[in-house]
Amino acid sequence: MCRSAVYPGTFDPVTYGHIDLIKRAKVLFPDLRVVVAKSILKRPLFSLLERMKMLRKATEDIEDLIIESFDGLIVDYCHRNKIRIIIRGLRMLSDFEYEFQMALTNRKLLGDIETLFLMPQETYAYLSSNLLKEIASLGGDLSAFVPPFVEKALKDKLKNK
Repeated sequence: MCRSAVYPGTFDPVTYGHIDLIKRAKVLFPDLRVVVAKSILKRPLFSLLERMKMLRKATEDIEDLIIESFDGLIVDYCHRNKIRIIIRGLRMLSDFEYEFQMALTNRKLLGDIETLFLMPQETYAYLSSNLLKEIASLGGDLSAFVPPFVEKALKDKLKNK
């Protein structure tokens, strides 16, 4: 049984859906690494350091969780760290085509990589960071979607934009 896996993402910002997947993956993989993508192409609202800080605070109750950042291809990160399993979340059917394409591409780039898809609790199945940014920009209540400190950071960031 493989003990190590990586859960990559931009986490811009971290949501309860992300936290749910991290907890589910940690049960399956004791040596779970959550890696935050620098991801300039996605134009994140929060800096890499801000995203990592929020993620660390949101997961501080999860023992032995490794949180790191990476820049470049996730398969290169996996190769360097001898990790063969990539965790990805599937919220809705609309995620499947993109995630499937990415999983096959990653396997083509590094043949011994497997992608494991996890579904969040139904409560979080529709959450996306982009949707939350829109709600926050319009002054909506995010308490059901993100921890309070993330809601504050999101609203403060959008207020200053």
